Amino acid sequence: MAPHVASTRSISISRGELTGAAGDSLTVLPIVVALAIVTDISLPHVLIAFGLFQIVWGLIYGLPMSVEPMKALAALAIAGALGYAELALAGVVLGLVLLAIGASQTLSIVERWIGRPVIRGIQFAVGLVLLETAVDLSLSSPALAAIAVVVAAVFTLAGRQNAVAIVLLAAGLAIAFMATGLPVPRLPGLPAVPTLAAGVSRSAADGIAAQLAMTIGNAALATSLLVSDLFDREVSPDRLSASMGVMNLLAVPIGGIPMCHGCDGVAGKHAFGARTGGANLVLGVVYVGAAFVLTTAVLSAFPLAILGVLLGVVSVSLASHVRESDRLWLSVAIGLAALVTNLGVVFVIGAIVDRLVDRYRAEKPLKTAVAPE
Repeated sequence: MAPHVASTRSISISRGELTGAAGDSLTVLPIVVALAIVTDISLPHVLIAFGLFQIVWGLIYGLPMSVEPMKALAALAIAGALGYAELALAGVVLGLVLLAIGASQTLSIVERWIGRPVIRGIQFAVGLVLLETAVDLSLSSPALAAIAVVVAAVFTLAGRQNAVAIVLLAAGLAIAFMATGLPVPRLPGLPAVPTLAAGVSRSAADGIAAQLAMTIGNAALATSLLVSDLFDREVSPDRLSASMGVMNLLAVPIGGIPMCHGCDGVAGKHAFGARTGGANLVLGVVYVGAAFVLTTAVLSAFPLAILGVLLGVVSVSLASHVRESDRLWLSVAIGLAALVTNLGVVFVIGAIVDRLVDRYRAEKPLKTAVAPE
């Protein structure tokens, strides 16, 4: 059966859509909560942005399309390398670039210059950055972190690894609510959007380069392939790129953070039972509802040790994708080098090395074929 284009008719609200909605939140919420605690972003406005675009893409694509933070930029912000203004500016720049790529239908050309080993290496590097931050946060209360690790291990051994993030988030919020009391729902107010006039810093430029590689590989190319495999639908990588561009250009002015699609979120929703855009509608309503009850006081009381373990789970999940690399040595080298040097520079060098290796392997059989006997 030939793939067909997704439509807004593919919407249902069933038990599978309700459970599937959780599949896209397992990596979103830990990263978003971490950003809200260690940076100046407004969690209510970020949740509203996520909620609105969950609904938008659910209606437009008719599929359980993912909406996730741009993890390379988020990791740098959590680690303290990017401030809120730089994070927002990076999102706007990437929004323009992704929109241009999608509108010009040039993603196939860009793809040829960024091999999958490079993308896996960047994922590995981002995972290592998150892991380093996770360890630092966990050391704020080693005993509580140890308990959280045991809980995560028990759920993982029981085959419920997908529930770890939800359980730990619920435990952290319970501790925070015990300290602050149950919050009274209130309107978030107008977003405080940072000025974007400062220019792109070196750290932001590095993050933009690394994130672009991940977004093209994971959020556009891999997501398009996975949608075809799981749902027998055709959503082109260029269309995904354009929609991510529009999303970022609209999200930052309402207090959002850089966002993208992602094959892991699509896979998570599918694994939990989602088959239509109904899962997006459910999750969108949940995100918007949460924006009215999660206050600064609650976030301040959220235990950093549990947050560290949550980020540790996310970092290991992200970094483990390096095993799928067909050039493992290069992917691991990119990740390790980026951790101790410069993410953007390592990305460029890694892409050049990957191309040179491809050229060498392509020329070697020719030389063997013409070699004299």
